[in-house]
Amino acid sequence: MNTHLPCVLSDAQLQALLHEDVPYGDLTTEALGIGAATGQFTFTARAAMTVCGIEEAARLLALAGLSVMLHSHSGMAAAPGTLLLQASGTAASLHRGWKMAQIMVETTSGIASAMNAITNEISKAGLATPVACTRKNLPGTKAMACKAIRAGGGSMHRLGLSETILIFPEHQLFLHETPAQTVARLKTALPEKKVVVEVKNLAAAQTWADAGADVLQLEKFTPEALADCAQQLAKHPHRPTLAAAGGVNAQNAVAYAQAGADMLVTSSPYYGKPADVQVTFSADKHA
Repeated sequence: MNTHLPCVLSDAQLQALLHEDVPYGDLTTEALGIGAATGQFTFTARAAMTVCGIEEAARLLALAGLSVMLHSHSGMAAAPGTLLLQASGTAASLHRGWKMAQIMVETTSGIASAMNAITNEISKAGLATPVACTRKNLPGTKAMACKAIRAGGGSMHRLGLSETILIFPEHQLFLHETPAQTVARLKTALPEKKVVVEVKNLAAAQTWADAGADVLQLEKFTPEALADCAQQLAKHPHRPTLAAAGGVNAQNAVAYAQAGADMLVTSSPYYGKPADVQVTFSADKHA
């Protein structure tokens, strides 16, 4: 697992998050007249989690005016009670940065933990099948979502529409040529790119394998159907890579891998339950 994941948001992006939450000052803290008082808070893991977003949280808190000490890093497995970070400064700064930083760590750690649950199942089964995540992250959160997937031991299937070829049935509706002609045309125009095709049944898989597709994305195949497909294509002269996709999660990942998938493609980590980060405040005592 990659445990050296740097901050992926710029200071400008983090400042924008702070401004979004505190656009015109903190009304409660100001009205109470406690802004100049000093204190600190800690972030700790309330339950087991794969940490993510802690570097961004630390930087955001620093931009809010706090002194921060990190005790964890993205990709780290944290047991319940593990200290993640400490921050100290004025009450105004503590309250300004608290919630945004907490939510960032909880949300991204939830994704990382969900991805790690899948990769751990694969590893425990003695397999090395790679797991990639789709681009179905919440719009506007791609940088942090990608970091969370990596922190959980996965990789990105595709970052967007610009860098990969993936032919869906919805593309095929507009084509007026044979699959072989499509593949040949793409490989002539974009020889450095692999041609990936989503298929929904064995007949389509055979057709596109014969056409020369490099990768077949087997959409919502059961493990049994995938095993049949893998067997049918095992001796194909240009046997494509088989990617299990659609409904892949921690409960069935091993079954798909054992059925013969060369890789697993999933969206499920994006819907993982946010991690639970406990925030504990304390105020400095003044004589």
